[in-house]
Amino acid sequence: MATQLLPPFTEETARAKVQFAEDAWNSRDPERVALAYSEDSEWRNRDQFFKGRAAIKAFLREKWSAEDHYKLKKELWAFTGNRISVAFFYEWKQVETGQWFRSHGNEQWEFDTDGLMRRRESSVNDIAIKEEERRL
Repeated sequence: MATQLLPPFTEETARAKVQFAEDAWNSRDPERVALAYSEDSEWRNRDQFFKGRAAIKAFLREKWSAEDHYKLKKELWAFTGNRISVAFFYEWKQVETGQWFRSHGNEQWEFDTDGLMRRRESSVNDIAIKEEERRL
């Protein structure tokens, strides 16, 4: 395995980049997650648009304060050059109501030459589930 996951990606490095992202997000640590993004990274997450590591950290802190028992699974969908696409789903319990959800989505990632994500486009749909329907 290559020690540096820099573009242009191979199947091996793209899969490793996806696994590193999954592991970081499952840590629920905004500081750790934000290190994968460039200082001026641009995000679209559902209907929100923002830019920069400080905004990423703020978004993640707010997200995980409302989502308990968060668990994520990402899958490499496609890759080319400095871009990777993933499909994902995650499960979580809404802190306010106790309702469980499964969220399904797709992301498009674009990386700079240092291997930091400079752009993230994410589309997500939530489905209410019963606790016994959880897969993760």
